[in-house]
Order: sequence, then C-alpha cells, then structure tokens
Amino acid sequence: MLQIFYGSQDFFLLKELEKLGPKKGVISQSVKDVVQSLVDDDLVSKDKIGTSVYFWSLPSCAGNQLRNVHCKLESDLQSSKKRFAELVDQCDALKKGREESDEREEALTELKATEQKYNELKEEMGQYADNDPATIEAMKKAIEVAHAAANRWTDNIFTLRQWCSNSFPEAKEQLEHMYKEVGITDDFDYLELSPVVSQGPVGDQMQEGNL
Repeated sequence: MLQIFYGSQDFFLLKELEKLGPKKGVISQSVKDVVQSLVDDDLVSKDKIGTSVYFWSLPSCAGNQLRNVHCKLESDLQSSKKRFAELVDQCDALKKGREESDEREEALTELKATEQKYNELKEEMGQYADNDPATIEAMKKAIEVAHAAANRWTDNIFTLRQWCSNSFPEAKEQLEHMYKEVGITDDFDYLELSPVVSQGPVGDQMQEGNL
C-alpha cells in the first residue's frame, strides 16, 4: 500500500485505494484495515475535505517518521543505560557491610532462630483464640440476641395457636395434626439461656488447677 502512495505521490479516496490494492497483493476487503493501520503508525496521513476523506503519504514523510522513531529509541537507550548504571551503583553500595564473615553468619543464625520462635509463639497464641475475652463477650451477645429472637418467635407461635383454637374449634384435631407435621409437639416451649463456658486449652488448664 505504501508503494502505491510513494509511486504516485498523490491523494486518494478509500474507494480508489480499494481498486489499486489488489494490484499490490492486498485484497480489496482488507484495504480499509491496512490503510487505517498505516494511519495509526503515522506512515499515512488522513484528512477530511468537504464530505470526502483523502489519504496520502510521501517518501519524505516516511523518512521523517523513521528519523523520529530512531531518535526516540536512542533517547530511551541512553536513559536505560543511565538507569542501569545507577542500579549497579546501588547494588555495590548495598553489598558494603554485608560481606560474608563469621559475625554475619552468627547474626543470620540468631535471626532465623528468633523468627522460628516467633512463629511457634504465634501458633501457640492461635490455640487460645477461642478463649479471648473479646471473642467470648461477642459470642455472649450473639447468643443473647439469638435467644431473644427464638423466644419471640415461640411467643408468636403460641399466640397463633391460641387464635386458631379460638377461631376454628371444630378443626381441633386437624390443627393438632398440622402442628405435629411442622414440628410443634407437646414439649415445644421457650428456650432457657445456659451460661457460656469457655472451652479450649485455657479452660482445661483452669479446670485442672481447680482439681
């Protein structure tokens, strides 16, 4: 496609390029995409004049474009070389004071032992998480909320049963059968709130101490 522009150094409409493209081995259906790609790469210029869109490209324009790309790449290369030199200097500076020695080896060994001890203590603390006062207090509050909600629904069920019995006395047997089907048996009653007892290593140790 560039050969078409360079050879004539003229301005073209897209439909003209679609006719010339096959002569250069570019099928007419692909000409539009190829030309747009050249425009995106700044190898072909494009402008709208009136209602028509014209395309053109001159060898001198391509040369300028290549020179601009070359200059940019040269600038990027110099910046990369400068950054590389800075990193080498930083690396050399960081190596100072870190040379291999018995003192350094001993310090690294001590650091490793400390990290291992820290991990062991952290794991041990995790075993006591269930007995954390804040966790237990939050659990108590959640249990109280759930207990109140359960008994509130129990009260609603008792109220509904009483209303059904008063409103439909002739259907007593059917109602009792329905209650049993949904799980409302004779032992259905309000829930009692049991005290929360801490479990786990701390609780076990306290129980062992009391024994």
